[in-house]
Amino acid sequence: MFKQLPAEKLRADRLVMGLRFDLLSLFTTLALLSTTTTVLSDVILSRVDRRFRNYADVTYPFLQIDLTSQIARVTSTLKVENAGPGPVSEILLTFPEVQAKDLAYLMAALNEGKGKVKNSGISLPINVVNPEGMPPSLIFHSVSLPTALGEGDSLTIDVLAVFTHALRAFPEEITQADTQLVLFQDTAHYLSPYAVNIQSLSVKLPKSRIESYTKLENTNIHGSDINYGPYENLPSFSYAPVVVHFETNQPFAVAQELVREIEISHWGNVQVTEHYNIVHGGAKSKGEFSRLDFQARPHLRGASAFRNLVAKLPPRAHSIYYRDEIGNISTSNVWDDPKKTELLIEPRYPLFGGWRTTFTIGYGLPLQDFLFESEGKRFLDFSFGSPINDLVIDNLIVKVVLPEGSTDIFISTPFPVKQEQETKISHLDFVGRPVVLLEKTNVVPEHNQYFQNYIVGLLDVFEDDFEKKPFVLQVYYKFNSLSMLMEPFILISGFFFLFVACIVYVHVDLSISKSSASYLAKMQWDEVRATIQEVQSIINQCLSTHEKLEASLRDLSRTGDVQACKTSRKAADSLLKEYSKELKPLLSFLQSSPQATQILPKVEELVARERELQERLITKHSTIVDCYEKKIGGKELENRVASQQQKVVVLKQEVEDLLDYIEEI
Repeated sequence: MFKQLPAEKLRADRLVMGLRFDLLSLFTTLALLSTTTTVLSDVILSRVDRRFRNYADVTYPFLQIDLTSQIARVTSTLKVENAGPGPVSEILLTFPEVQAKDLAYLMAALNEGKGKVKNSGISLPINVVNPEGMPPSLIFHSVSLPTALGEGDSLTIDVLAVFTHALRAFPEEITQADTQLVLFQDTAHYLSPYAVNIQSLSVKLPKSRIESYTKLENTNIHGSDINYGPYENLPSFSYAPVVVHFETNQPFAVAQELVREIEISHWGNVQVTEHYNIVHGGAKSKGEFSRLDFQARPHLRGASAFRNLVAKLPPRAHSIYYRDEIGNISTSNVWDDPKKTELLIEPRYPLFGGWRTTFTIGYGLPLQDFLFESEGKRFLDFSFGSPINDLVIDNLIVKVVLPEGSTDIFISTPFPVKQEQETKISHLDFVGRPVVLLEKTNVVPEHNQYFQNYIVGLLDVFEDDFEKKPFVLQVYYKFNSLSMLMEPFILISGFFFLFVACIVYVHVDLSISKSSASYLAKMQWDEVRATIQEVQSIINQCLSTHEKLEASLRDLSRTGDVQACKTSRKAADSLLKEYSKELKPLLSFLQSSPQATQILPKVEELVARERELQERLITKHSTIVDCYEKKIGGKELENRVASQQQKVVVLKQEVEDLLDYIEEI
């Protein structure tokens, strides 16, 4: 038993009060209805057998199933008798409004008895109706009989009703160590506008642990089953509310949104991509989560969580992948045999109540297993819902991507869906591929019917197919087989024009004409740039010669050899004269070239500063040599050359700055 804290106790009391209020208001409405409303017809339900179940793997709706997972399925066997004089062509099914809002799937079919369903491939048409004088708290569905029921005649009908979110977590929040308890409410008496001669009810629970249940007359428990009845001679709209509080730790996997994209390629492949947004819809987890406790004792410290999901894919599925936003998820396994392919999906972490995860699975299928041809017709046979076992889908979007060139698209569905059409642009497409978009809410495994895409010329050929296949979703469209050659033609044309362009590029001279103005301007600028580089080289040679003069003065101060210093001076004078001669034609060319207009002033300034520097150095050199010849030294020597030395330093810096400036240009 759960030990509830005061806040939890308050929420629990509110939930129970809400259930009681719903049941009380409905019971009051039905009590007034039974006393004021006339019988709709002379139909009598001579026997009603009901079984409530949650079933983890429904392969056919006529199985007798119970309440063992999050999906509540109700199977009712009704023996209908016509006690009046007139024929009866329809039977009304009644659901309380509080229950009808969770109704996801409803089907009725004829039963031959002994567990066999008559014409099992065909279900009876069901429509929502609003009989006059009935309160809005009741929802009526009309089941159309294949033939009118005459006076005194009888037949047996099997009815399957599937409900989602019918099990309410109680308490609403649990810790990691707690087990999950849920509440389920319904009526022990079969709610019907007709009188019932005899009726029984069996509630199958997942475990024998039952916290509490409503005790009525003729109630007994056998293992995990709660049996009510039989009850005899029940009037119309008889209602006996029951509430069952029991333990269930089955996965409450709810896909808040599932987007399935089925892309058809007539080149031999059907590509399926499914995007899931899944949440654990059971009791919400509270408190801290311990990975250590969960790994050590998962059945005790995580009984309400689920660690994996199983998807039953069609046989011969290939190129299967399972990934999320982070990347590929390696915790998955695949088992295949000639009849099916099972994909075990394990999320990155266990999912407790309220936790969610998103992921994508994709796989390819051989086209010949799903695309068929008969009498000039092509049709694709594929399932509608999710391949994951026992998954509730709040919002399902199915996109069927047809080949480019498909026209005259027509859609027929076995149950109401929102229909749209859009276009998908893919590789090598001209106008895009038509996409049939189908959207449905509150989807259960029973909706996982196979649908067919027929490729036909005229739609009226298939009028008989509509009658023979009421559970088939069909997408009709025209498709010209020649359209399949469009993509190869585009590829061949693309490579052809690529090779032609390469041939033209190799054999055509794309260089700029030598007589054009732009080419001449470029050539002139190249000559100007080469000339400036020669000027820079000569100036750098002059600076090197200046360094040699400075070095001779340093040798003079160290050795006192005046004759050697004069020899160095003569050699430097000779070099500087040669450099000056070389600069003259270069400057003349720059002065005559229009391309050098902007840079010429800086070049002339550079040459002028170098000549001034040259003169200052020679003057300094002569002064120092004269002083050494006259035996003048010390402070007097320094005073004579001080002003000249300062000017030399300034001029050197100016020359270097001008060289850097010209180099940048």
